[in-house]
Amino acid sequence: MPEFPWSAGAATGIGSLPGTDIAEAQRIVLGELPDLPHLPELPDRGPGADMIGRGAGFLVELPVQLYAGRWQIASRPGKDLRRTADLLERDLDQLTEQADGYAGPLKIQATGPWTLAAGLDLPIGGRMLRDPGAVRDLTDSLAEGLRRHVEDVRKRVPGATVLLQLDEPSLPAVLAGQVPTESGLSAYRKVDGPDAATRLRTVVETVGTPVILHCCAPSVPLQVVRDSSAAAVALDLSLVKDLDPLGEAIEAGLGIFAGAAPSTGTSRPDSKKIAERVRTLWQRLGFPAARLPEQVVITPACGLAGATPGYARALLKACTEAGRRISEV
Repeated sequence: MPEFPWSAGAATGIGSLPGTDIAEAQRIVLGELPDLPHLPELPDRGPGADMIGRGAGFLVELPVQLYAGRWQIASRPGKDLRRTADLLERDLDQLTEQADGYAGPLKIQATGPWTLAAGLDLPIGGRMLRDPGAVRDLTDSLAEGLRRHVEDVRKRVPGATVLLQLDEPSLPAVLAGQVPTESGLSAYRKVDGPDAATRLRTVVETVGTPVILHCCAPSVPLQVVRDSSAAAVALDLSLVKDLDPLGEAIEAGLGIFAGAAPSTGTSRPDSKKIAERVRTLWQRLGFPAARLPEQVVITPACGLAGATPGYARALLKACTEAGRRISEV
């Protein structure tokens, strides 16, 4: 079994948190997720903090702009891109300040190439997904931008082992040919698994750091994840219907970021229930108990932007406690 770049019994968040105060969000993450903190994302701040806008901000020599409420490729950088860059810089400055002296794994997140291709418009109209050449250019540009981002974070937090999470909620729809065109009357052609894995692998191999591929949609394509050379997959356990592919992925040494608790709720999260859910699944799959805390990281089911601040904080704390529980043999 490979050695994983996180400590046994670790827990982390997926990325997003409620609110607009990055200083407070960073304090919460560093306080409640001591073994595997992450750079918080606050989409409530609006354009440039949203998934597509923030992800497109990493593209090199492919500027974007907002047009009629959608992000599209632009001819030159403008105010929308400046706002996106300013928000990221503010976030990284807070990370630099608050993680001063931190040593250990640190996760950052970015939108993956297929979700960007399904969400970004070409200048002539239509999604980038319609043009395989545009998708290739997008992937190469994103890979280089994320390589630079990883290097920047390493310089800011020298004691950190940086992990990169690629968010790919649209990947199952891309593979199934279910991304609708602008008219909504048809859909873009399906992309086959090997092609999808090839583009993802371009990013994985360029960034020079372990990559977690995150998809909290149904039908996560685990074979594509494995073929991409990602170190781990992050998924919502409540959406896993077929255990065989998951078992095969675990057997092959893929790390699992197990989304084991609802991302929104009103009742207080229960760390015992979260741990029991993960432990029960592991037992059903038939793997040795000792491997569980090494190979699995406990997370919320998905991002927490839609949660109340109180629930989000309590859930991160409960995930950390659940991680410690699964470490107790």
